[in-house]
Amino acid sequence: MKKIGLLFLFVLTAGILFAKTTVMYHTSDTHGFFYPKKGRGGFAAAKAVLNQGPKHYLLLDGGDFAEGTMEVKTSKGLKAVQLMNKMGYQAATLGNHEFAYREAALENMLQEADFAVLAANLVEKKTGKMPAHVLPYKIFDVNGVRVAVIGLANAKPTRPTEKYTFTDPLAALEKVLPEVEKQKPNVVAVLAHDSLADDKPERPFYIGEIGRRFSGRVHVVLGGHAHKIFSNKYIKDVLFVEDGAHLQFLGKVVITTDDKTGEFVAAESFIIPLDIAKTGEDKGMAAYAQSLKEPGMDEVLGQTADALPKRSAKAADMDGAAENWIADVARAYSQADVFVHNSAGVRTGLEKGPVTRRDLMDMFPFDDTVMVMKVNGKFLKELVRTSLLPRNLLAYSGLTVTYRKDKKGRAKNVKVYVNGKKVKNKDIYVLATNSYLAGGGSEGKMFKSVAAENKKTAGDKTIRALLEDALKQGPVSAPDTGRVRQLK
Repeated sequence: MKKIGLLFLFVLTAGILFAKTTVMYHTSDTHGFFYPKKGRGGFAAAKAVLNQGPKHYLLLDGGDFAEGTMEVKTSKGLKAVQLMNKMGYQAATLGNHEFAYREAALENMLQEADFAVLAANLVEKKTGKMPAHVLPYKIFDVNGVRVAVIGLANAKPTRPTEKYTFTDPLAALEKVLPEVEKQKPNVVAVLAHDSLADDKPERPFYIGEIGRRFSGRVHVVLGGHAHKIFSNKYIKDVLFVEDGAHLQFLGKVVITTDDKTGEFVAAESFIIPLDIAKTGEDKGMAAYAQSLKEPGMDEVLGQTADALPKRSAKAADMDGAAENWIADVARAYSQADVFVHNSAGVRTGLEKGPVTRRDLMDMFPFDDTVMVMKVNGKFLKELVRTSLLPRNLLAYSGLTVTYRKDKKGRAKNVKVYVNGKKVKNKDIYVLATNSYLAGGGSEGKMFKSVAAENKKTAGDKTIRALLEDALKQGPVSAPDTGRVRQLK
């Protein structure tokens, strides 16, 4: 028995000796959230975690670092890049919000970055070549392990880009992989600004296809965009990781390779909550982040009588109190029958109690105004129907909708009501929305069919200014949810 035990111990020890681990850390959708909120999050906490880990590691970001708070807004993304430089990021890809300030601002960020910006699917329209300061991939030596990181940018920029275009991400990956493989990396990771949440059996998405098509050639996919969390999710042998948004969590991937051959063995992930009571904060990083802070952001504007969460706790309700409040305030200003708001534009909810200018900016960082137009019932029903699945994209005031989901993931039995009355195709409704949707941005593609002369500005106030006015009028109560309800 002793000999067998010693033999087992020898084999186990040999296995450990011949294995090597490499660590990658990942963030995505930080959106300028440099500082902790309610004792959680921020770059100083993330840096404290890095300080406690291995000496050698990769630190990667999945994009959407350039828009979302006053610090990144006033600097057109440069403060985010400066903070990422200070953190020691080695690579990032581009999200849709890196294009928020147009090409000149993007190019300034690219020039400022000390880290590699990776986007294999981004090319210049005129030349068909990669933009300056952008690479399709880069191979990093992490304590003797060669890790190839291939970037895939989000192909739907927040603001249209005239200078650049996006190629098919799978085609871009297929094109670059042979070049990467010639350099014999031990590990291949894809850094993308898209989410596995959008990959459904009834609607396959390219992110999931990476696992289905490139297993054995790609080992890890680091995603983002949908602000979701995925840990130790595998498609075939490919590990998928997403770590939420606003730097509330830090993603960690531990990769095992054979110490003799260098071959990839396994990968697993960990999602680390940035709870400052547990992680602490790096003093140098905290001081640097404070030096970037915009003045006046901690001014208290008013109070909430209830918490206004971004999403309802009720499983059937696809809307949230925060977005409904915004829609209600804007509809009252416009005096329209219906106000339509994009849910993705609402970044966070509001806690119960004092609301600062930063809280409001964190929730809705955009300078949209209110636009008004007339549409018929057929347009309104189609707008609602196409926004429901795979996840609800729009919030409403003055409008309610119920629907069911069929076996193929499509909306059926869709019933739309305006002010309690069923919408009729030929009836005319006064519809208001934010200027981003009215211009056809993202979820507002249908508004492109409305002639420009039929779209009018309700006033010169921004929606955020309207929210400030509402807070000054007294404590804000949470609106009811259930305006968008999925029935069983």
